[in-house]
Amino acid sequence: MAQADGPDRTAKSYWLHMNSTPTTDQMIDVEARRRSYVVLNAWESGLAEKFRAANPKIQIFVYKDLSSTRSYACTDGVDDSDLPTGVGYCAADPGWFLLDPNGQRFEYDGYDGHWQMDVGNTDYQNAWADNVIASSKAFDGVFMDNALFACDTYHEGVCPASYPTDEAMREAYRSMLANTRQKFVDAGLKTVANMSNARLHDGAWDTYVEYLDGGFDEWWLTFGDNDLLSEYPQGWSRQVAEIAANEAKGKITWVQPHHSGAEQPFRYAFASYLLAKGDHAAISEISETDRYDNASPWRAEYDWDLGTPAGSYRSVASNVFQRDFTCGTVIVNANKTGSAPVTVRLTSTHTNEKGLPVRAVSLPGTSGSVLRKAC
Repeated sequence: MAQADGPDRTAKSYWLHMNSTPTTDQMIDVEARRRSYVVLNAWESGLAEKFRAANPKIQIFVYKDLSSTRSYACTDGVDDSDLPTGVGYCAADPGWFLLDPNGQRFEYDGYDGHWQMDVGNTDYQNAWADNVIASSKAFDGVFMDNALFACDTYHEGVCPASYPTDEAMREAYRSMLANTRQKFVDAGLKTVANMSNARLHDGAWDTYVEYLDGGFDEWWLTFGDNDLLSEYPQGWSRQVAEIAANEAKGKITWVQPHHSGAEQPFRYAFASYLLAKGDHAAISEISETDRYDNASPWRAEYDWDLGTPAGSYRSVASNVFQRDFTCGTVIVNANKTGSAPVTVRLTSTHTNEKGLPVRAVSLPGTSGSVLRKAC
């Protein structure tokens, strides 16, 4: 079993335990030892103590939504003591709520009781950060959900009066992250933000990460068993570059492929992750959107020791990429699903995923292979 504090020659993984579902001490003990990161809710400080006891080196983050306050977390005019946000609904200044062109507050589509806030408002920024820091003493960092990029996220086709364009919305988020950065640094809290769909906006990932310790891509490369992201200007290379860019800066990347566990999407995502990973990036698959309860499956492949990388990944054919390690090779064909297989020859005999010796692999579009060799 790979340890969270073990060598970076094996994969890293994380656990998003954000649905407050019951867990057992046995599961915590097992998962704490093999996960590098875990995300809990503010009211789960007791679980944080158990994770830390099982593995003092695991990094424990608390969930906080950057962008909303929650009306369901306020009763009889009093906000809950432990919140999933940084500002309570009842305590919030009315001027902090984001308004549509008709002057009405935005409630997230599909998420009742989530009210969107004005992240560009300096008073909101300071209140959010101060409250989060004060309530996060049991944690190592803060998982900032919903660092958004489009002005109509959660209310399709309708943008806020204050931020009528995507760029104006992104500037508000950059302002919030930049203005609160030093507060979290001074508090000794790491920050990782959910930056889903960053690939659709040129440069967006890097401009947010500048003020963070890392990023989370909630929809990474595989969006289902039969919906795999191939290479095009906003496709495969942008999402793999998220890992590469963060590793170069010594920052964290969490990537989350969506699939049922089927072979092709798993191998495509896992091999793509290995092409770029260094000391910080972690992978964890999910089979059902927003099902953040038990830990994701632990794959035997996560324990494979490929040794140290011989360098960065490189192109070996059109949209086909390879990275060599002292104890293995990783190959990805990022051409469209259903495209003809491409054969890549190896310089020595490797062992494939089925335990068979091979001197070449033939991969169709949106597939990957992780090969091992004696070293």
